[in-house]
Amino acid sequence: MVKLPAMNQTVSPPASTGSAAASGGAGSASPTFSPLYQQIKALIVQSLQSGEWKPGELIPSEVELAVRYKVSQGTVRKAIDELSAENLVVRRQGKGTFVATHHEARVQFRFLKLMPDAGDAHQPENQIVDVKRLRGPAEVARVLDIKSGDSVVCIKRVQVFDGVPTILEEIWLPGAPFKGLTAERLAEYKGPMYGLFETEFGTQMIRATEKLKAAMADDGVAAQLGIAVGTPVLHVERVAYTYGDKPVELRRAVYLTTHHHYHNELI
Repeated sequence: MVKLPAMNQTVSPPASTGSAAASGGAGSASPTFSPLYQQIKALIVQSLQSGEWKPGELIPSEVELAVRYKVSQGTVRKAIDELSAENLVVRRQGKGTFVATHHEARVQFRFLKLMPDAGDAHQPENQIVDVKRLRGPAEVARVLDIKSGDSVVCIKRVQVFDGVPTILEEIWLPGAPFKGLTAERLAEYKGPMYGLFETEFGTQMIRATEKLKAAMADDGVAAQLGIAVGTPVLHVERVAYTYGDKPVELRRAVYLTTHHHYHNELI
């Protein structure tokens, strides 16, 4: 088995989506003010989190939401603008606003940042190397915000682009939300992994943080990717969060960038 190295930094998540952060001096609390549209946004997020509107479903119109929350349509529109900017909902001209889903190609490439140097981006072939359930190591438990020794799922897989093994991944998930996740289920599922998590385990990845570091392939990585020891590679460590800024995935990956590059759009 290949153990992908952890990066020495700890990831600290920012304040959760749709929540207001309060700050104050020691022993005192200062009052906070949340604009009305932020309060409406938080209520819509609660409905998304509870599953009232499921991924891919049409949510009520701005007029209907304005009536429901007893606010102006402009206030609702501003709340939905922010949710759209955060990729929680998707507006479709002439059709309405839909809950974002990982089954849409646009959303899939939001989390896959490795792009070909030539040609169009496309989904890779997934080769599952190993799936096991075990007690979570301390450093994994810390990142996933669970107790050390709690059940976790560890997935190792290789992603192949145009016949070339290009990404080697070690994926850690908390055990409780992913009961029933097996190597067989992963192997037979042909869509994106996050789509499987969304559809069958009710877990939607909302956002992620990543740390990148240049490295050289060791013996294990070289064997899995079919490259020479010492080949330059890119280490990427990701922590993915669901609603409420709850961490639900730690992913350590090695990218071979001979024919690919890491692409990120800064807005």
